[in-house]
Order: sequence, then structure tokens, then C-alpha cells
Amino acid sequence: MGNNGSTGASGKPSGTSSRRASRKKPSGGVSRRALLIGGGVAAAGTVAVLVRDEVKRAWWRVPGVEKPRKPGELDYGGATWVAASDANWRRADRPDDFRIDRVIIHVTQGSFDSAVRVFQDPAHRAATHYIVGQDGRVVQMIRELDVAYQAGNRSFNERAVGIEHEGFVDRPKDLTKAMYESSARLTASVCARHGIPIDREHIIGHVEVPGTDHTDPGPHWDWDRYLKLVRRAATASPTPSAPASAKTE
Repeated sequence: MGNNGSTGASGKPSGTSSRRASRKKPSGGVSRRALLIGGGVAAAGTVAVLVRDEVKRAWWRVPGVEKPRKPGELDYGGATWVAASDANWRRADRPDDFRIDRVIIHVTQGSFDSAVRVFQDPAHRAATHYIVGQDGRVVQMIRELDVAYQAGNRSFNERAVGIEHEGFVDRPKDLTKAMYESSARLTASVCARHGIPIDREHIIGHVEVPGTDHTDPGPHWDWDRYLKLVRRAATASPTPSAPASAKTE
């Protein structure tokens, strides 16, 4: 009986033999299944390494474990450290949890010493990271990685470093040359650390924060002069580092 399929010497269709041959694993080769399994193991190993590295990096996020801090540690070498009350700021890990993209300029409406005392008062419920005096001295009261209650706007608080300046908004004489220059060096340093552009979109006054009822730094703050000083400081030699534990009583 004739058919369209050819046969070999054994009488079995040659097509069947050919198909079986094509399924044989090449001598010394690796099967596709083995490759898939091996690839899965490799992928699992990669994931395990990534998970291990993430746990190692963020071990302190485990409940009950806090990231280590050094008392009196400074972010800016030109400052001395005086701690604000814990009630006036919130512990964070910026920029890992919140990107820092603003510097907010404030004026104290009082003396340097009174601003320090107020920020140490837990009832005040507000503070900035730094205070700059009319004589150019700088005190850091909150770490830059933490959130200062400074602007009356949670989103801006989470993303900004705040700098207070000694004086009153209606007294232009309070805005001294020494204060401008010292503050400009500080702001240039903050901008360099966090990749903040030196412009009026990213260096703003408290009055410009949405929802605020404050007017500082006031009409006498010379923004053109200040930004020129910040840009000049950004291209100058870095401020010498002070000991990380530098403090003032």
C-alpha cells in the first residue's frame, strides 16, 4: 500500500527517527532545561546579594534600632554646635528619605542669643538648622539630615535647610556685611552638599513659603547682593573644617 511517507531499512518512518534525533542532548552540551534552572539559581543569587546589601545599608530601619549619631556633630565646618530642643525638629535621614532642594532664609526678630534660647525651648515648637549673627558667627542647632520645624509648611520643612539671621525685618542696619558674607558661605556649602542650584527658585525667603504668615527676611534683604556672594563663595576655596564636636555653651 503506498503512502506519502518514506521508510528506512527498519520499516519505520524516517521522519520519526529524525525527530527523535533532534531531541537528543548534544554530547558534552548543556540542556535548555539545565540552562533555565541554572539561570534561575544565578538570578536568585543576585537577588540575595541585593537584599543583603540593602539590609546592610539600612539596618538601622529595623524597628527599635536607630541610626547612630555623634553628639555635637557638624555639617558645616564654620559653625559651632548648640542643640535645639527635640520638640522643635523631627528625626530623619535626608536626603535618603526626603530630597533637600531648598534653602530658606529667615530673620529672627530678635537678638542672636534670644534666638538660641527660643530654639532650645520645647514649648516654641519651631527652629532652624542654623543661626547667623550680625558679627558673622554661625551656630548649628539641628543636623541637616533632620527636619526642622521652620516654615509652617510640612513639604517645605522636609525638603529645606533653614538659616536664621539676627535682626529685625524693619531695620536695614541689622543686615550687616559680616552677616551677609558669612551666611553666603554657609548657603554655598549647603548647596554644594545637596546639589541645590544657586538661584531664587531654590534659595527663598520664609515669606515665599506657601501658607506662611511670616514676612521675613523682609523688604530690606538684598537678594541680588546675597546671590552674588553665594555664587562667589561657591567658587572660592572651601571653608576649613572645624572639629566635628565643636560646641558653644
